[in-house]
Amino acid sequence: MQLIKSELLDSVFRISLNRPDKFNSFNREMALQLQDALKEGQKNKSVRAIYLSAEGKAFCAGQDLAEAIDGSGPGIERIVREHYNPIIHLIRSIEKPVVCAVNGVAAGAGANIALACDIVIAGNSASFIQAFSKIGLIPDSGGTFFLPRLIGFQRATALMMLGDKVSAGDALQMGMIYKVFQDEILQEEGMKLASHLAKMPTRGIGLTKRLLNTSMENTLEQQVEQEAKMQVEACNSYDFKEGVSAFLEKRKAIFRGE
Repeated sequence: MQLIKSELLDSVFRISLNRPDKFNSFNREMALQLQDALKEGQKNKSVRAIYLSAEGKAFCAGQDLAEAIDGSGPGIERIVREHYNPIIHLIRSIEKPVVCAVNGVAAGAGANIALACDIVIAGNSASFIQAFSKIGLIPDSGGTFFLPRLIGFQRATALMMLGDKVSAGDALQMGMIYKVFQDEILQEEGMKLASHLAKMPTRGIGLTKRLLNTSMENTLEQQVEQEAKMQVEACNSYDFKEGVSAFLEKRKAIFRGE
């Protein structure tokens, strides 16, 4: 059984977590398959947007704890270093938009993988839980990096220490996610969003993502210097020339992602 399903739909590479009987909790095989799928989306030039979703009633319950405590298993250090860290690095380094649609619960590493994506939407019954503290662990998968930046230090601290369940509506209100849709139209709306992004100037979007990544650690002076460099690169792209021509000719631009 493929624990990660993937398919190319027009220019959108759809990746689905596919271990629904275990609420899409990660074991080693599933984590490595997700890495492979993300690498395929990264290198395939036909892919101009990635859409991450899940099969079944939950988005992802985090790590399969049976594997985590198995004496013959990979062990916690390998799980974090070899499973989750590479997934987060891939999501952030792929210079194409990564849209994540959260259905049902997103807990632990599942929540933090979602929050590492570029645009996160959720079904109205979805929830987010920093479940680590409930079993004596610390938030991994980039949680301590992204969550404070999304919702502020105080709220992030409380959610990580208390392990409170956050509803989709509350996640939207506090700036954790972008939009909430009714459950029955979540996947349709998510694919619409990814398809729209896939028709936009992919090169410029990729450079924007690179700048957002560097803004996490740069000073203002460093960041505006990076903006200047990236703007020159964007200006030399086919899509910029097409966008300007379409504007002047009063027609719809046809971008190629180049």
